[in-house]
Amino acid sequence: MNNWLVHIEGGGWCNNITTCLSRKNTRLGSSKQMAKEIAFSGIMSKYRMFNPDFYNWNRIKVRYCDGSSFTGDVVAVNPATNLHFRGARVWLAVIEDLLSKGMKSAKNAILSGCSAGGLTSILHCDSFRALLPIGAKVKCLSDAGYFINTKDVSGAQHIEAFFSEMVATHGSSKHLPSSCTSKLRAGFCFFPQYMAQQIRTPIFLVNAAYDSWQIKNILAPGVSDPHGYWHSCKLNIKNCSPSQITAMQAFRRQFLKALSALGPSSSRGLFIESCFAHCQTETQETWFSSDSPLLSRTTIARAVGNWFYDRSPFQKIDCPYPCNPTCHNRVFDTKEHPDL
Repeated sequence: MNNWLVHIEGGGWCNNITTCLSRKNTRLGSSKQMAKEIAFSGIMSKYRMFNPDFYNWNRIKVRYCDGSSFTGDVVAVNPATNLHFRGARVWLAVIEDLLSKGMKSAKNAILSGCSAGGLTSILHCDSFRALLPIGAKVKCLSDAGYFINTKDVSGAQHIEAFFSEMVATHGSSKHLPSSCTSKLRAGFCFFPQYMAQQIRTPIFLVNAAYDSWQIKNILAPGVSDPHGYWHSCKLNIKNCSPSQITAMQAFRRQFLKALSALGPSSSRGLFIESCFAHCQTETQETWFSSDSPLLSRTTIARAVGNWFYDRSPFQKIDCPYPCNPTCHNRVFDTKEHPDL
């Protein structure tokens, strides 16, 4: 079977020299620090019972090392830091390597990814399509990659400033869609709500409406909450006060508004459930198991498979929290997942 699933790892971004230096000697900055072997589950599983539509595909996990969702392209290297901001070149080298290994004759292909990798699959969707054979069926899947531009709880444009700094540091603008950068500042064009309506390749968006990373880093980043009122709420949605739930309901409305900016498309897939979660396609429990999250009695795996093979479309948006009893709401350890 000449079917290829190219899945991009997530891991946030770095927006300046300091934050990029802090990643340099980690698995998110150097292949020397990456594990040589990792378990594949969910959409990456090789077992039909766990991954009914894609188990027998060539499944590739692309490790994430550049801190810009593979958009960076700065020629100069500062000898003092030896930081290379060249993610776009890494991206092209990876895809060219896969093409030479047989992907150039693919019949079916998916570019997918989770979190910053899910954003990669949106930003690079059409360029991936353009590099594959004309006759192939090629689609993209973004898991938890629909990051939105909205104010934090203090009223500041925290994520907007962060993405603007990131795009400037990495020299990303030339690898963002010109249809967007010709109209808006390049930093805006890192947000799907401003650039993704231009994508011509079919794309499926899997996203929790209360994405736990976005609640923690866009809605209530540490800088916006100096007294730590949001701390326990960000670890477990059950700890949230009524006023925090109200703020999260407003976030969901902003998320749905950002989604509607894409306009209607019959080729798009949507699985937007009202869970406190982030990255659901690589985890078996949330991808395809007896108690996976459901929308219209359908798992993420079935929705994506049916959409890819044109068996049936899937565009579902859940009712507000806490209406979906099938959610797997994340509970975080205090030591895990520091703030942006």
